[in-house]
Amino acid sequence: MKTIRLKSGVIVLLASLFVATTVSAQLATPVAQMALGLGTVKWTTVLQDSSSTVHLDNAVAALNKGDKATTTQELQAGISGLEAEAQAKPTSFKDKLLAQANKLKALLPLIPTGALGNGVLGKAVSLAKLASGGNKLEGILAAGSLLGKGSQLTSSLSGIGSALSGLGGGSSAGQSLVSTALATVGKLNQGGLAAKAAEPVAKSQINSILNFVKGAL
Repeated sequence: MKTIRLKSGVIVLLASLFVATTVSAQLATPVAQMALGLGTVKWTTVLQDSSSTVHLDNAVAALNKGDKATTTQELQAGISGLEAEAQAKPTSFKDKLLAQANKLKALLPLIPTGALGNGVLGKAVSLAKLASGGNKLEGILAAGSLLGKGSQLTSSLSGIGSALSGLGGGSSAGQSLVSTALATVGKLNQGGLAAKAAEPVAKSQINSILNFVKGAL
């Protein structure tokens, strides 16, 4: 009798462990898949946001080295990225972004012949980056509250500042606007009254920058 009870107890214990393991595995799998999916989406988004301008910068660097094949390849990749960005995150900059992409396309036939100068490509790329930065910045602004978005805004503003630097000339006014806004958006992640007080100021400064960018394009 004791032997039978012992065996029954072992069987029940093993059955319980099996059920628990099965349930745990079933629960863990969706969670793991969800985590992987979220990680993939997040990474892809970051990659899409940055890849177009990276490719454009690479094209300029390649042309400076006289590497026509890489210049063409990187420029085509950058153009595709700009077009995808315009469709994925449309703002009032959509048409301007697509127009800059088309201007870059017009330069592609000049690369193999050596007729495309470094200065011409550099300016065209800076204008495209400016349109891209404006599109991203307006997208953040349109999403609503800016609280806690200091890092995103800093990234977009820095991109615009970089593009303005590439244009030179009369971009000093724009650079000043960007510098002022960067100081303000840095307060948006601080929380509390400081962040709330900074938000309307940041919105006003960002709108001024967006107007300047539209004028430059």
